Amino acid sequence: MTKPAELTPTDTHVSSDQHTMTELLEIQRAAFLRDGIPDAKTRIDRIARLAALLLDHSDEIAQALTADFGSRPRELSLMADIAGCMLDLAHQRRSVAKWMKETKTSKVMGVAGFKQSIRHEPLGVVGIMGPWNFPLQLTIVPAGSAFAAGNRVLIRPSSITAKTTDVIAKYAPDYFSIEEFAVITSRHGSGSDFAKLKVDHMFFTGSPEVGASVASEAGKNLVPVTLELGGKNPVVVDTDADLTKAANLVADARLVNGGQLCLCPDYVFVPEAKHDEFIDKVIARWTANLPTIVDNPQFTATINEKNYNRIVGLIDDAVSLGATKRQVIPAGEQLPDAGRRKIAPTILTGVKAGMKIEEDEVFGPVLTVYPYRNLSEAINRIAANPHPLTMYWCGNRNERFERLADGTRSGAINGNDFALHLFGPELPFGGVGRSGMGGYHGKTGFDTFSHRRAVAFSTMPLTVATMMSPPFAKRDTKLADGQIKMWRKLNARALKKARKK
Repeated sequence: MTKPAELTPTDTHVSSDQHTMTELLEIQRAAFLRDGIPDAKTRIDRIARLAALLLDHSDEIAQALTADFGSRPRELSLMADIAGCMLDLAHQRRSVAKWMKETKTSKVMGVAGFKQSIRHEPLGVVGIMGPWNFPLQLTIVPAGSAFAAGNRVLIRPSSITAKTTDVIAKYAPDYFSIEEFAVITSRHGSGSDFAKLKVDHMFFTGSPEVGASVASEAGKNLVPVTLELGGKNPVVVDTDADLTKAANLVADARLVNGGQLCLCPDYVFVPEAKHDEFIDKVIARWTANLPTIVDNPQFTATINEKNYNRIVGLIDDAVSLGATKRQVIPAGEQLPDAGRRKIAPTILTGVKAGMKIEEDEVFGPVLTVYPYRNLSEAINRIAANPHPLTMYWCGNRNERFERLADGTRSGAINGNDFALHLFGPELPFGGVGRSGMGGYHGKTGFDTFSHRRAVAFSTMPLTVATMMSPPFAKRDTKLADGQIKMWRKLNARALKKARKK
């Protein structure tokens, strides 16, 4: 039975830094066991306080994000890392009372005396590891889902965006007791150390390589994991798509956060007859939107020197092996600029197997464009690669789209706009294969951090225990043989029906 949590007063302002990671886990687990399953009011209050933590300090957070990146538009930080959390948090608040109710199943079996239901129970303490590219949205949204499910939460944002983490860590004690929500920073230890914690569920967003390490560490403790990973997201432009709209969409989407987003398009298939025109239109869009880049605060810089060198290296490797590049470099500017970590928006053509960019997720302002004569060429190329987090289609929902969807796998499909599924509160967000394991957002997030506990009661005169234990009488033999006969008949009927279609 749910009840209000016995909250430790937040005016004590106990900081997470006053405890080790292990101590914080123990504190939260003890509080969870002490208080039991929280009621809807408590869960809604926690989600609302989580939203307030961001909204009340939005300007300081945006400034910290700009400082972490070196150059990042305030508008992007406010829209993505703060306002971008609110849709799902609001949906969790509105829906949690309904989702947490015990679910009755099989009315027919209930009439027969076998009553069944499912309890939706919290797991306990959830650990959330966030990435640097959207360090708040990708930790706060899953934290909201974990609160909706009735859990306590430890978050470990990326060390790369340390200034942003420091803002959250500074203000979190004004909104939460560490029994409810604690911010783990690099001062507590590394991300690898966090992955070793014996939490009740580990949630990670980041690269497939690090995700594999997190899953391995969690597996040693039999801790279940949700992995939200990356991948090379393809775009397919239909033969009768509006080419200008398609080019503008791809050009704009590639530059969101400087291309540093797991949902950005990575490579594009364009009908062969329209290949060169499409590239011209993308270049024209970038040229019109970026009269300057080097000192332009609206052009997000590459997060650090390591990633800057990696992206420049991918471009140089492709060109050295025969690819052709087209770049938008405003007059009078020298790009790439290592000091400001700015890379010119780049299109590569003639990319072939053996070039590093064929396999590596770029995570920067670089697009690869391929021509196709037949849609099967695009489908086969996409299907041969690891499954991406999303796939983009430019055109109508027609027979060709259905062929593409049937012939490939991806976490999601978005048509004619960027990352639309992020804005559908009922839609799950997650990858498949190398792009992820599990999902969240909306009810999916609530389910991820819940245990579906089966409850079954019997008022039947005959028990299962009696039927399945010795001694077995003639009645039991007839019952067993009769069941096999019945199921053979039903299955034969199903096979016959299926083969007629």
